Amino acid sequence: MEKRLFLLDGMALIYRAYFAFIRNPRITSQGEDVSAIFGFLNTLFDIQKKYTPTHLAVALDVSGPTFRHELYPEYKANRDETPEAIRFAIPVIKELLQILNIPTLELAGYEADDIIGTLARQAQQHQYETFMVTPDKDYAQLVDETTYMLKPGRGGGDPELLDKQTICEQWNISRIDQVIDVLGLAGDTSDNIPGVPGIGPKTAQKLIATYDSVENILANTDKLKGKQKENLETFKEQALLSKKLVTINCEVPLSLSPDQLIPGEPNHEALKSKLAALEFKTMLRRLYDEQPIESSAPVPADDLFASATETASASTSAFNTLNDISHTYHAVTTAEQRQQLAAQLLKQEHVCFDLETTSLDVKEAQIVGIAFAIKPHEGWFVHLPTDPDEKQAALQPFLPFFEHPAITKIGQNLKYDLNVLFWNGITVHGTMIDTMVAHYLIDPDQRHNMDHMAESILNYSPIPITALIGEKKRGQISIEDVPLEPLVEYAVEDADITLQLWQHLKEQLSTKQLENVFFEIEMPLLPVLANMEQNGIMLDTETLKNQSLQITQKIEALEQNIQTQAGMPFNINSPKQLGEILFDLLRIVEKPKKTKTGQYQTNEEVLSELAPNHPIVQEILQYRQLAKLKNTYLDALPNDVFAATGRIHTTFSQAVTTTGRLSSQHPNIQNIPIRTEEGRHIRQAFIPQPGYTLLASDYSQIELRIMAELSGDKGLQQAFQSGEDIHAATAARVFDVSLTDVTREMRSKAKMVNFGIIYGISAFGLAQRLSIPRGEAAEIIKQYQQAYPGVQDYLDQTIAFAQQHEYVETVTGRRRYIRDINAKNRMVRSGAERNAINAPIQGTAADMIKIAMIRIQKILKEQSAKTTMLLQVHDELVFELAPDEQEQLIPLIEAEMQQAIPMKTPILIESGIGNNWLEAH
Repeated sequence: MEKRLFLLDGMALIYRAYFAFIRNPRITSQGEDVSAIFGFLNTLFDIQKKYTPTHLAVALDVSGPTFRHELYPEYKANRDETPEAIRFAIPVIKELLQILNIPTLELAGYEADDIIGTLARQAQQHQYETFMVTPDKDYAQLVDETTYMLKPGRGGGDPELLDKQTICEQWNISRIDQVIDVLGLAGDTSDNIPGVPGIGPKTAQKLIATYDSVENILANTDKLKGKQKENLETFKEQALLSKKLVTINCEVPLSLSPDQLIPGEPNHEALKSKLAALEFKTMLRRLYDEQPIESSAPVPADDLFASATETASASTSAFNTLNDISHTYHAVTTAEQRQQLAAQLLKQEHVCFDLETTSLDVKEAQIVGIAFAIKPHEGWFVHLPTDPDEKQAALQPFLPFFEHPAITKIGQNLKYDLNVLFWNGITVHGTMIDTMVAHYLIDPDQRHNMDHMAESILNYSPIPITALIGEKKRGQISIEDVPLEPLVEYAVEDADITLQLWQHLKEQLSTKQLENVFFEIEMPLLPVLANMEQNGIMLDTETLKNQSLQITQKIEALEQNIQTQAGMPFNINSPKQLGEILFDLLRIVEKPKKTKTGQYQTNEEVLSELAPNHPIVQEILQYRQLAKLKNTYLDALPNDVFAATGRIHTTFSQAVTTTGRLSSQHPNIQNIPIRTEEGRHIRQAFIPQPGYTLLASDYSQIELRIMAELSGDKGLQQAFQSGEDIHAATAARVFDVSLTDVTREMRSKAKMVNFGIIYGISAFGLAQRLSIPRGEAAEIIKQYQQAYPGVQDYLDQTIAFAQQHEYVETVTGRRRYIRDINAKNRMVRSGAERNAINAPIQGTAADMIKIAMIRIQKILKEQSAKTTMLLQVHDELVFELAPDEQEQLIPLIEAEMQQAIPMKTPILIESGIGNNWLEAH
């Protein structure tokens, strides 16, 4: 059998995993950041699954100095403190590797690359095929005929296998050992290896191509000129030292040989327990494909309210399951039983319910049954007939419950159930409680699905739907075809667990002072959003069709023009072909950027830098923009029209963004482009029903006004109170000129600063956005801080509050947790500070429009208005307006938007009316 040795660079993979999740870390219910552990294990398990190594080991670094520090005390001296999450992860990963019975190597005085280098050289002598799993470029020096680098893929993509030929091509070298020469000359800022000043990787490659090695370059400096010659002669010793520092030591005294690196059988019980404690539910299922033990039969249907319990059987799961818990779940299948249950429900103050349906599309979903729970571990499942008339008759006894205004309805993702019931002719009234939204408020960064909450809060693992209907790729059946007994267990468990979750979540809402946001904003908003989704908005598909034809003509003309300039036909949509045309054939730039696989970079950022000087690049960017517009919107939106209504019914999500803003999907209305003329014209296709118009009411510069309010800055407030152009007013203060002398360029820069401050923009970021030197950007920010001192004071106070409490709040009390605000790592901490600054402002804007929506919907209902609210997009509300209600309703709508959260700073609403959304906006 062929011997395949896989050597994992532990610390490099741990860091990579940590930063891969930096914007959306995996946080456990105990508040631990387990991103690095999760990512590392994913890589490890993927390696084992895809490559089935015969031999496997993980090499780790030991804290403390190495032989390189003896050579150069400043080695790695520039590195930030290790992030807290990584310090937490390392001992956990070591424990997991022990549980997994995977050899782990570490040795004082040496680094992981030295250990791996030594093992790779030993393995070569014993006919192994060796794969070094690492994102670290230094390992390229170790690649040979039987030793490869395996770089983990980005974003879950396939790993990149680098052999000797690929390395030589990527590094533009003729021999593998020249990797060391290139690294020695160029240095490595991440490890604080100096190299030679003024020589980067590209220059180093050219010098090595000419002179073969560092030593030979230094022996031939008389053939060089200028600063390059001077630096190489001045920093000769530094160049040789750098080469030593980057050279991997392949003679480390190890206690294990490659033959001993055979992974053993994992301790499965310990592994299950550890993964459960880390709340890695999906990973557990993937590893063990555990299905719940077949459950015992439900309580007989003729004894709906019996108090009898079932005997729980032991489960091998890391979490409790239904088999571990005594429970009484009833099947309701007859008319008499339905009447009994309906009467019982009407006696309750709170009832949890959950629908079992055939589809995630609320308009198409057929209700298979309804589960109810009024206390833990007991519940009922009403199994409905498949015949439509019989189904409606079976639902009739429950109408009084659903319509009862005094009975609180509890559910998980409750809006889905409200909408399914609506499309089946049932309207739900009463106070709503959604455990998904409650959990979202308590910790926006977590996952909010029921299974995750059950595991993290109740230490309980619910029955997976695949246990009933099978996997997608293995002949999945419809839930309608599931036998009654397992269906009852599955369905009632959902309602039961949701009820139990609410008992825990309501305490957390109280402890974190989030009851007001939950009961006064999010829950009253839920039926408002359901109503908007039910209303939908009409779409003129002919308009989109005509626009698509016009865009197609423009795309074809651009394609022809681009290929004419290229001098040959090629596939513009192929990054590889495009790169070859631009950089090999046309040579539009001397040193084109390449990807890590050696392909030319042709992404938007790269092309945008080149566009000003190259007409063909400008047209390629325009081509891409129009093609995306056509494929994503013009041709796709008609597919979202529901035939029965002729309308698009988007879905609004309350539990997605971390700041409290709504998002939408199917389709994503929020992303319809407005910055280009062609993009704006898409809004022409959104129209009212005949005899109506569209009204768009938009908060003007709301985040800047909230910044003025929260900071209390007199200058900023005065500018808004006097009705000045805020960007011109800022420009006048920053550039110390009168309002009348503000130029368009000054206003543009001031506008960027105004909005950038809200997002914690740095001098570097501002310089990039305005294409100005960093010094000038720093000076503009300094002048802004002097012009509006209250703003900087507010930002400093906000960061200080976050550092003390690890969260920030909106005006209403909505929280955003800032767990990395005290991180030692500068990059991580800076990102956390930006979030701390932005969250109260953006979150307050979100709360403001939500409160306005609740109040406006109440007015429309009280007045029995024909006008309906259709869309919420960023800071804008869109209505289908009855013309005879226009004079009365527009002032009321604007007043509710302005007064949603009382502020001293004036809140301006801009409203427009039109025969389509573009006209109204």
